[in-house]
Amino acid sequence: MSSGRKKSNPSEVSRAGAHGSVDLTKLLDIVASFSRQTICVVGDFVLDEFVSSEISRVSREAPVLILRHRRTEAYPGGAANAVNNLVDLGARALPVGVVGADEGGRTLLEYFKRKRVDVSGIIRAKDWVTTTKTRYLAGWTHTTEQQVLRVDREPSDLLSKRVETSIERKAQQFAKRAGAVLFSDYGLGAATPALARKIRAPHVMLDSRYRLLEYAGIRITAATPNEPELEAAYQMRIGTETRKLEALGQRALHDLKLEALLVTRGKDGLGIFERNHSPQHIPIFGSDTPVDVTGAGDTVIAVFTLAVTAGASFLEAAHLANYAGGIVVMKRRTASLTRVELETALRREATAEV
Repeated sequence: MSSGRKKSNPSEVSRAGAHGSVDLTKLLDIVASFSRQTICVVGDFVLDEFVSSEISRVSREAPVLILRHRRTEAYPGGAANAVNNLVDLGARALPVGVVGADEGGRTLLEYFKRKRVDVSGIIRAKDWVTTTKTRYLAGWTHTTEQQVLRVDREPSDLLSKRVETSIERKAQQFAKRAGAVLFSDYGLGAATPALARKIRAPHVMLDSRYRLLEYAGIRITAATPNEPELEAAYQMRIGTETRKLEALGQRALHDLKLEALLVTRGKDGLGIFERNHSPQHIPIFGSDTPVDVTGAGDTVIAVFTLAVTAGASFLEAAHLANYAGGIVVMKRRTASLTRVELETALRREATAEV
């Protein structure tokens, strides 16, 4: 897919402003079409729990805090967070994955049913544990809560062949009804290179936390690793050296035979790499002091996927993903954003330009 940009020296990185090389009116038109898109999400579903507590005192039994429980909140995490973002942006999401026949699985399924999401592609397996990440937050009465502990519950066994077959069948079935497949691999077993090899869709977007290079040779449109994941894949640190980012980005683009690679870099924004185009650097939108980055990568790939499916160039999609990431990291907990929030941010930028 061509971005319509003038070709230049691949060793250069554009440092234009956050919206300097795209038409904000065009971005608004793309966002307006989100409600007409259908995205199949194949991946590892996670439940993110947040336990809020007030610091009571220090224990006499051990040098630890005694916390007084305030409330417990639960949000979709992992691939489920990507689904949640797609739905809140107005798109139709078709999730495919597995949860356990446990409280975490029930919570996720009920959450999506309330949002009228088709959950027929989510297998509920008796011999599976729904991955649950419980974050314990503590603070004084009038202070901001801080995370003091995290406890993860994860499956200890591999998925049964029966469940794997069911996931494969559902993924192939739903992919035919979607404009794109968002493949979210958190290393928990539901989303694997073997399954990705069997998926056919107009666009397949990949978010793989631990095994990016294992998807080489598979028909993937684009991938969205964060910088540490790219560093881990090639055992090389990027740090503040743009040349190393360029080298690894171009290398991954070639090795995976992608049309585009979007690298998220935290406070340093995004890097977008495309075939036959120079790399583009997009500075962060909003504050460089985020409130909570939990799940921001899921928001980025959800918006990037939606935008490309709606006809955006990869550069336009990257800009929209950048706006979305900047909005969502200013929210607490595992957050999603709405189409109205994204449109409001774009209009505010357009007004600021006048």
